[in-house]
Amino acid sequence: MVTEKQETRRCMGSCIAYWAEHRPDNIAIDDPADPATGLVTYAELDRTVTEYARALTGAGLKKGDRVCWLGKNSGLYFTLFAACSRAGAVIVPINWRLAAPEVAYVLKDTRAALLFCEPGFAETAQKAVTLAGSDTHIIATQPAGDLQPFDDWLENTPRSDLPETDPAEGVLQLYTSGTTGNPKGAVLSNDNLFKMRPLVENNPDHAWIDIGPDDSTLAVMPCAHIAGSGIGPIAFYNGATMMVVPEFHPDSVLDCIDKGLNQFFLVPTALQMLVNYPRAKDTDFSAVRSVTYGAAPIPLELLRQCIQTMPQALFCQQYGMTETTGTVCILPPEDHDPAGNERMRGIGVPLPGVEMKIVDENRREVPPGTIGEIATRSGLNMLYYFNNPEKTAETVDADGWLYTGDAAVMDEDGYFYIKDRVKDMIISGGENVYPAEVENAIFGHPQVNEVAVIGIPDDRWGEAVKAVISPKTDAGEVDTQSIIDWARERIAGFKVPKSVDVIPELPRNASGKILRRELRDPYWEGKDRGVN
Repeated sequence: MVTEKQETRRCMGSCIAYWAEHRPDNIAIDDPADPATGLVTYAELDRTVTEYARALTGAGLKKGDRVCWLGKNSGLYFTLFAACSRAGAVIVPINWRLAAPEVAYVLKDTRAALLFCEPGFAETAQKAVTLAGSDTHIIATQPAGDLQPFDDWLENTPRSDLPETDPAEGVLQLYTSGTTGNPKGAVLSNDNLFKMRPLVENNPDHAWIDIGPDDSTLAVMPCAHIAGSGIGPIAFYNGATMMVVPEFHPDSVLDCIDKGLNQFFLVPTALQMLVNYPRAKDTDFSAVRSVTYGAAPIPLELLRQCIQTMPQALFCQQYGMTETTGTVCILPPEDHDPAGNERMRGIGVPLPGVEMKIVDENRREVPPGTIGEIATRSGLNMLYYFNNPEKTAETVDADGWLYTGDAAVMDEDGYFYIKDRVKDMIISGGENVYPAEVENAIFGHPQVNEVAVIGIPDDRWGEAVKAVISPKTDAGEVDTQSIIDWARERIAGFKVPKSVDVIPELPRNASGKILRRELRDPYWEGKDRGVN
């Protein structure tokens, strides 16, 4: 049963207003890296969010308009996120690692009137606006060249009344790439972010979300990902303190732990860096009650190291995707055994209110023990892909089932185990890399005739990006480093191949499709799954 308290917390703005009334002096945001933000109480945040929202509408934004952010995690970003919620606008955080042409695509697709930009990305922002041919107005969070500073924009923008907003309408748009090479903007609503929280809140078994108004959580994953932006709604729903760090570094996380951090999420690669960091040996982790992780299962030896470092913490794996507003399936703490067990190879069981099944190539449900594609249905599924009804229809069917592209098997107990990807996505250090994007960046290099991009095992990053090319007939000796450099000029650094193989001809099937699996298989020989 949903309580009146839960019903009043249906969106970012109403959550903040609720705690501003009931816990006004609680710290909502702790952002030591931002002197303009610093420590902000719920009462202060509530006033600031309203002011920013009225400035957004005063600047001419209408309901449903897009507002872009190009920067790292910050208290200002999450404040603008909440302000967009109150103003009826949709915030679009752009991955700060992207190159200018990639940023330009987002600006052109969203037709954003405003782009808030951190000074370190001012040049990229200006290039992107030019490439997009848009009239997007860039506002710098701090003075940066001839860009209008945020304080000046705020002071000189008239205030306007706020519209009636509907929690079922879009509020957050996150770009997730696809096999076509063009990013897709997954539109999430306040209902996606908040409506199902009472189901988890009323279930004490789910320790991964066991935080309240006396607790703290951490925004450390990039805000352009659901694992980053999704922390704001979790913190504000629970009246907790959200500690914000611009990007992951062991020192930054350990600083928060020194301040009494209670709960955080990291990808396994970052967890490994954290527990092996020299300073960790002298850090008091006793306040940390739960650690959640995702993007890959936790290696057994890493779990042992984490338990040794944080013996009181409960560990929980989360499985989800941007299109499902993050987590839909968890491997609970009781299934984490330092001695090892079969369930630790899987992703666990669906959350309350979430349906999951395995389907064949015709999208018919298959019995337990049969490999197929994961499909899921719940109030967490995205509204749609922005400006892309065709891809929306491919991903979500008329009955509300969303098809994930992950090949898996379900056992008799309802536990799910990822086996491979139906699509060709690579996950490297928690970042999604799609071969088509990288291949498009490499095409055009004067020595390259054809290219296929694959993911290969990597001890540090989980998977590393590798390009396999066939050279042009007149290419001579191929300069593989020049191919890597060529790609680096066109795409984000995490997408750039770590290595390039040169072979006479790429393998193809009878219909001419490149056989990526044939290229991948030698590197994955001996592994029990086709992902790492």
